Amino acid sequence: MKIVLIAPLFMFSLLAHASAPKITWMKSNSDSVGLYEKFEISLNLNAEYTNPFDPDQIDLMAVFTAPSGKKWPINGFYEYSHGAAWKLRFSPNELGNWTYSLELKDKNGRATGPSGSFFTTSSSGKGILKIAANRRFLQHQDGSSFYGVGFWYNDAYTGFNSGQVKGEVLDNLKKLGVNFIGTFITPLETIGSGLGRYDQNICGRLDELLTLCEDRNMYLSLNLWFHAFLSDTVWGGGNIRWYTNPYQQVTSAKDFYRSPEAWKLQEKLYRYFIARWAYSQYLADWFVIDEVNGTQGWVTGDSAMANRWAAKVQDYFSRNDPYRHLTTGTRSGGIREYWQEGYQTFDLAAREIYEAQGYPMNQSGTLEGVSVHPLAQSYGIYAGQINKLWNGFDKPAIIGESGWDHTFYEPGMPGYLALYHNALWVSMASGAAMTPFWWAYSNKLNEVLVSSQLSSIRKFTDQIPFARLTHPAVASIQVSGGDGFAISTHEMIYGWVVNPQTDVAGKKVRIDQVPDGTYRLKVYHTWRGQFLDTTTVSSVHGTLSFTIPVLHMDGHANYIGQDIAFILEPAELKKP
Repeated sequence: MKIVLIAPLFMFSLLAHASAPKITWMKSNSDSVGLYEKFEISLNLNAEYTNPFDPDQIDLMAVFTAPSGKKWPINGFYEYSHGAAWKLRFSPNELGNWTYSLELKDKNGRATGPSGSFFTTSSSGKGILKIAANRRFLQHQDGSSFYGVGFWYNDAYTGFNSGQVKGEVLDNLKKLGVNFIGTFITPLETIGSGLGRYDQNICGRLDELLTLCEDRNMYLSLNLWFHAFLSDTVWGGGNIRWYTNPYQQVTSAKDFYRSPEAWKLQEKLYRYFIARWAYSQYLADWFVIDEVNGTQGWVTGDSAMANRWAAKVQDYFSRNDPYRHLTTGTRSGGIREYWQEGYQTFDLAAREIYEAQGYPMNQSGTLEGVSVHPLAQSYGIYAGQINKLWNGFDKPAIIGESGWDHTFYEPGMPGYLALYHNALWVSMASGAAMTPFWWAYSNKLNEVLVSSQLSSIRKFTDQIPFARLTHPAVASIQVSGGDGFAISTHEMIYGWVVNPQTDVAGKKVRIDQVPDGTYRLKVYHTWRGQFLDTTTVSSVHGTLSFTIPVLHMDGHANYIGQDIAFILEPAELKKP
């Protein structure tokens, strides 16, 4: 017997009359917006899809047209907080009248949505961070200099208004000079949300955190992949969190970097990151991977594949982030963990330093009879690693993670305070573009460390036009009875002098290869956070020398300490 299946008539009717998608409601946050600030469109729509996060099923986008005529294609994204909604976020970089048009696509077709316009006015914003023309330092989009002063300050991301980063803490940190924090996030895809779907509590908390930073003109270095979420055996303890990662449904941890299925999901994930958060001028960088060698794919998989994966992620963000935020990534902080391929790949070369992990430091547990002071070993490590990055890569160098208790001194000891102080100053004087990303703001990175140290170095770096410096190079500097570190440019020389055995008062500083002429010398008391009186010195036959002043008691403390910083600026140069 032959059986014939006949589809119901109403099914044919539905297929024949499947409607094209449609935008049913739209509202913008304003008809005018400040330069580099957020213009946001909220929408509701009718469309056919099962996963609103999958652009293969439902795709919302807009084309923004600048006053100059430049086109900006911007993807929309699905957001669920107080009801279902769609949004588009954009940050204009030109003054004047902008226009936009929307487009919506699902499996049933394509629809052109409403068009609109808004006006961009001047603002106090400076725009996203870029690499300066000198290739060594950073600048804002408007061309002004940026030197990062901050550290890791991790949030936990358990949901709306429930992270560890607090507004009142950021207010205090801003007063102390902090202008950036780094944080790692729980992956947006969780066991609960499922693969290809993004937990809206976590996303909402990231919205809140970015807003907290925006309201305080503070930049956020956002770590996308924290090593623990890609590890099922490496390092143990809290460093193993692969069991919480739903990517285990399509690949093993060791094959994460090579899995085609995992990469297809990542492309959509990174698209969502860009659509929802790339608008912000206060997103400092995409910190793609923290400690790549702490992941299973590096240790038991194939480190070469991990390197190729890093290059693929870099390429994706380069091609798809319309604002072109900077990127970076790290290998862990041991002496052997030098990530040549990563420093070549990402925009910022980020070396980690954990001194107790193989560096030549005091292993005796005592100061008795040591030939090199632990503090001298410590700042020498920072200078050496930054110098290695400068010599190897034509890009800004940063210390992407450092400190904690991987040091000779334990947190809370006076020596730890001096070690932290020195790491800040030697990194700056060796050419780093930001202070070391100290791990992490907590009881171990307490107010005694943060309050005076960061405000002091911020006051100093505010006097240096990093983005406008030309031909920066490591200076030839010698100190009688101490160590010196300096950067020489056509505009100025700045540096740091230290002697951990005693004070630096009365020590003679010599800098070679300095054009003959007269220079203004500004000596900076690093612990007090204050410039001393400006004096005049001369360079003769290419050599400039000065003596660090001795501060005499006048009824108040007046000790210059074991280190000073300085700036030399030409007063008048002899004509060649």
